[in-house]
Amino acid sequence: MTKRIICIFQTLIVLCLTVTFSFAQKNDRKPNIVLIMADDIGFSDIGAYGSEIETPNIDRLANQGLRFTTFYNMAKCAQTRSSLLTGLYNGGNGAVHIANLTKAAGYTSIMSGKEHLVSWVPDYCKAENAFDHSFYFWATTEYFVPPSGAFSKPFFLEGKKITPNDIEHEISPMYKTDFITDYALNWLDESFQNEDKPFFLYLPYHAAHYPLQARPEDIKKYRGKYKKGWDKLRKERFRKMKVLGVISKNTKLSPPENNLNKKRGPLIPDYTDYYTWDSLTDAKKDSLDLEMAVFAAIVDRMDQNIGRVLNKLEKEGKLENTLIMFLIDNGSCPFYTNKVTDVPPGPANSYWSLRTTWANLGNTPYRQFKQAGHEGGSHTPFIAYWPKKIKPNTITNQPGHVVDMLPTFLDVLDLDYPKTIKGHPTIPFHGQSLLPVFKGKKRKEPDYFISGMKNYRMFRNGDFKIVQMNGGKWELYNIKKDPTELLNLADSNPKKVKELADYFTSTPLGTDTKK
Repeated sequence: MTKRIICIFQTLIVLCLTVTFSFAQKNDRKPNIVLIMADDIGFSDIGAYGSEIETPNIDRLANQGLRFTTFYNMAKCAQTRSSLLTGLYNGGNGAVHIANLTKAAGYTSIMSGKEHLVSWVPDYCKAENAFDHSFYFWATTEYFVPPSGAFSKPFFLEGKKITPNDIEHEISPMYKTDFITDYALNWLDESFQNEDKPFFLYLPYHAAHYPLQARPEDIKKYRGKYKKGWDKLRKERFRKMKVLGVISKNTKLSPPENNLNKKRGPLIPDYTDYYTWDSLTDAKKDSLDLEMAVFAAIVDRMDQNIGRVLNKLEKEGKLENTLIMFLIDNGSCPFYTNKVTDVPPGPANSYWSLRTTWANLGNTPYRQFKQAGHEGGSHTPFIAYWPKKIKPNTITNQPGHVVDMLPTFLDVLDLDYPKTIKGHPTIPFHGQSLLPVFKGKKRKEPDYFISGMKNYRMFRNGDFKIVQMNGGKWELYNIKKDPTELLNLADSNPKKVKELADYFTSTPLGTDTKK
């Protein structure tokens, strides 16, 4: 009897150890990773950052995850994507793509969406070479496919050019945001067949880049909501942002201003200049309400598709072990690019762009727009969601930058940075891991952040920031005390301007702008 009891006891111990080991193995699995990028959307255009636009799925990630109040991009599509994917402000052969890292870690790597890279990015970092599966288009294309005009660019599936008729889709008429997601979900289904292999999904949507085209049912949701005008809406968003905690209590609302970028034309006052809403006729207000309603509909449709991804992961039991990050490539864009003006915004045969006054609403409470190093161009939302790893509904004031993404991947994947890539010695990455911030810890702040285009560059070191406009003199701001850049300190503190300008010349982009 005693031997039998001992035998049973030993068996129970073995079972317990086996279960414990299996549980540990399950919990030690590398997380799936989803990286979602939106396009030309302002800091306040997402619900979790103050918007009236309905974004319940992005808001879910924010409310169950971590929001950054200060996160920098490179202020333009191609530059941001290039730095995001390589961890470099500037590079060439020797750049490492984050999908190179996920492949090395045994992941299935998937991309579906917009590819737009600068010339220094090597060919081996292009989508068809970096990912196991890819569906992509280069830069700007229309939302409705087949295109109605001559403005569209080709689509590529697994590196091969395809026609619109070849695009797989679930909903007709074909709408780009929807079929980008269709491809992603199909490849996720395929990856789920291998339970032991995690996946990395890069989902760079085109929304809400011009042209202003959206499904009628989405536009209908917002029609009439913008007749109160940009002036009132900007104040409403500003108040909501303070309540949400995504801007500090000492933040002041910047006054509305014109688009000061002199190199993006044509400079049509109706599009580039600020004017009060109350000065407009009812007919003009109605037409402008439609313009913003279409923009809101584009953002809404993107959020619906993010919801499709979340629902898929939840249904398949993958969500609990998935790190999801959402970010935007630059602030709202007010550049006049209208090619069809006799058709109102919305349908497939229209081609309108957003104007300065609405873009100014999107960038609340900051100044200026896409391409500029001012906060309106370079400062956008970043959300990280990771169940049981990131504390829900938290907000951090620690600044981050898109170049931090690659070192974050290294930390999450528990990898060393490779010494060579495709026969080239690797270029040391310029960012710093965000994983400590995800864990609720304080990370050592990077020495500097860079953003903006040539002649519109910004350079931030600590609490101070210098920024140019139209290649002019450096402006200087104490960004901690004056986050909306209302008080230019350059004349009163020329020593600090010189110190930062000299420091900037030693950085990877230090020779890329007129001083």
